Amino acid sequence: MAIGPSDGWHDVLVLSPEHFDEAIEAVMAVREQHTVVLNLHRMPPDVAQRAADFVCGGVHALDGHQQRIGDTVFVLTPASVNLNRINATDRTQD
Repeated sequence: MAIGPSDGWHDVLVLSPEHFDEAIEAVMAVREQHTVVLNLHRMPPDVAQRAADFVCGGVHALDGHQQRIGDTVFVLTPASVNLNRINATDRTQD
């Protein structure tokens, strides 16, 4: 997959790799300033864990951010994007 730099609008890519080798695309996309929703549900659990560790480490090395939003789903952002999570209980207390 060829991913070019952003044209001023922020792109969000959804990736669902089937193999560990495809997970590098998520890191490459963050490096190109894209936000990525990474869904690892198509991988066996042990491979998905390895891929998650690899991708989150790569994003961290780029000073990006990562947040798990499901059992096998992650949001990955470049350093220029703030990533905040608000729980439903946080909203009801206001």
